[in-house]
Amino acid sequence: MKKIFILLVILLSYANSFAQEKQSFGISFSGYVKSEMLFDSRQNSSLREGHFLLFPLNEVLDVNKNDVNAKANLNIMSIQTRLTGKITGPEAFGAKTSGLIEGEFFGTSDADVNGFRLRHAFVKLDWQNTSLLVGQYWHPMFVAEMFPGVISVNTGAPFQPFSRNPQIRLTQTFGDIKVILAAASQRDFQSYGPDATGKSALSTVYLRNSVLPNMHLQLQYKSGENLFGIGGDYKILTPRLATSKNYQTTETVGSFSAIGYLKLNLDPVTLKLEGIMGENLPDLMMLGGYVIKATDGPTGIETYLPTKVLSFWGEISTGKDVELALFAGYQKNLGTSENVTGTFYTRGADIENLLRISPRIQWNSGKTRISAEVEYTAAAYGTVNNNNKALVENIKTISNVRFLAAVFYFF
Repeated sequence: MKKIFILLVILLSYANSFAQEKQSFGISFSGYVKSEMLFDSRQNSSLREGHFLLFPLNEVLDVNKNDVNAKANLNIMSIQTRLTGKITGPEAFGAKTSGLIEGEFFGTSDADVNGFRLRHAFVKLDWQNTSLLVGQYWHPMFVAEMFPGVISVNTGAPFQPFSRNPQIRLTQTFGDIKVILAAASQRDFQSYGPDATGKSALSTVYLRNSVLPNMHLQLQYKSGENLFGIGGDYKILTPRLATSKNYQTTETVGSFSAIGYLKLNLDPVTLKLEGIMGENLPDLMMLGGYVIKATDGPTGIETYLPTKVLSFWGEISTGKDVELALFAGYQKNLGTSENVTGTFYTRGADIENLLRISPRIQWNSGKTRISAEVEYTAAAYGTVNNNNKALVENIKTISNVRFLAAVFYFF
């Protein structure tokens, strides 16, 4: 892996030198080095050795009724360090062309921490009022023009949709209005479904076997630095090809999600607000998924229902050399539309709601930034009532406090 990375840097450096002589093609590098220290007051549901925090884990009691998850932990990591190559070239098909390659040392799993992985890789064609992007980029539910500016690598997840997907994205501009249409597959961010033994597993196969890609339509209105948008998202999964009794099955589960957002520049204050009403969203690092509605006895054929969530987040920030900001998010589990009987393929099926409050301060000087953030996250755990549309009852709140300090050097 290190040899491949070194070879890539050499090749890109050569291309950059060549571009200085041939102005029709070029690549420019940017990115940052980031090191951060994390302290958590308890154990959490997270990725990459605690780096990407979602929510605190529920109580697990030992024989003496002690909560084994009520244990603090600390880590120091630099795996978010990033390299971006922006590519420009001659026109093609009457359009301006560009491309981007971006990677980081975040790895693809906990076993691959420090591994160099692909973040973004796309080709873009820009006509006067039309833009076509083909490649891996942010999912359209992650609005790149107004995501939370938190220091934590979770970027506001699970309250904020978070996913990068291979996709084809067409953007048509009508003055201040943009219409965005996208068809996306899955790669690093996957959906839940049954594995060969029927247990819950993450995979891209459930979307791939449905043939239809994840479809998205979004409208944006932009005036200066102010932004308003609404969008709708649809995906369909095929959990199984055969039942446990060896009968072919073509049962699917469809899900629809809606998003609305607003960004206001009220100099010197910037305000961001976003709301999501969604079904089956674990591939976007949010709560939810789907559950078996019923199972046919003779054949084992299952039918499914998606679980629904309602999520809101907001952020207010001010300052440049010294930035002060506050992020807050809330997400509620809305259960299913009908009563259910079987296995859940979800994230956080026993969580009734999540809450996060996260103030931060950042000092910027030249290419260097020093940041500090406190992240309070609370999860209301309870018992799932399948006879009441999978709603969570008898809740108890479990909370975690994360203290985060980071140093950036941008280039």
